[in-house]
Amino acid sequence: MDGDTRKAQSDWISRSESTHGVERIEAFFHGNAYSMHRHDTYAIGLTLAGVQCFHYRRGLRTSLPGQTMVLHPDEVHDGQAGTNEGFRYQMIYVQPAAIQEVLGGRPLPFVEGGVTTDPRLFEATQTALRQMRGDAEPLERDDALAGLALALDNASGARQTRKSADFAAAQRAREYLHASCTHTVTLDELALVSGQDRWSLSRDFRTFYGTSPYHYLVMRRLEAARAMMLRGVSLVDAAAAAGFADQSHMTRHFRHAYGIPPARWLAMTSDRRAG
Repeated sequence: MDGDTRKAQSDWISRSESTHGVERIEAFFHGNAYSMHRHDTYAIGLTLAGVQCFHYRRGLRTSLPGQTMVLHPDEVHDGQAGTNEGFRYQMIYVQPAAIQEVLGGRPLPFVEGGVTTDPRLFEATQTALRQMRGDAEPLERDDALAGLALALDNASGARQTRKSADFAAAQRAREYLHASCTHTVTLDELALVSGQDRWSLSRDFRTFYGTSPYHYLVMRRLEAARAMMLRGVSLVDAAAAAGFADQSHMTRHFRHAYGIPPARWLAMTSDRRAG
C-alpha cells in the first residue's frame, strides 16, 4: 500500500487512500495503539499475528488470527496489544452508504460483540482486503463490496426479505461475460445488459451461478489461458491474450483458483500428457 506512516520505531501503519467510500490499512503495534475514538464507518478487519484487544460497548474484546473484527459506525473503541509481542492486523473502513447500496435499504447490519468466528464473513473480509486495491478492476472492487455487505448481513442474523431472484437477468449477464471475458467489464455494463440494477444483479448472479460476476469472469480468463498454455503459448502471452494485466496478475489469480502457480501446473499437466 502507499502512504506509509511510522508512529514509532517499531510500530507502523500502511494505508491506502479512500476510494468509493472504502479505505484499507495494515498496521503493527506494541502496547497501546489507539485511545478511545469513534468514526462514521464500519471497521472490519483481521488480526494477522499476535493478540489484539480493544474496549467496545462496555467490554474488553480480544481478536485472534482466524477471527473477524466488526466495529459498527459511531461506536466508541480503542486498541492495544494483548501481549508483549505486539499485534499485526488489516482493516477495511466502509461507509454505511456503500453497504446500503448493496442491501437496498435494509437496516444496517450489527454484529454483536465486535469479534466473530463466522466463516462466511471471515472469507468475505479476506476477499475484500485482497481485491479492493487501488489498481483493482471496477468489477473486482464491486464484487468484493457486495460479498462483504451480504456476509455482514448474514452474520448479523438479519431476516432475508428481498424479492424473488431474476434468472433471466443473471443469464444475460453470464452470456455477456462469456463474450467479453478478455476485456475490462464493469457492473454498470452488466446491469445495462441484464436490465437489472447493479446490486440486484450482483445478488442474483450469486444465487444462480454460485459465485460473483467478477470471479466468474476471472475463471473464464483462466480457462482460456490454460488452453493456450497447453498449446505452447508462453505464460506472458497467454496472460495478455486472456485479458489479464500481466503475467503476475494471472499468476495471482491462478494460485488463488487452483492452489499452485501456472508454471508448475503446466509442468505437471505436460508430464501427465506425455506419460
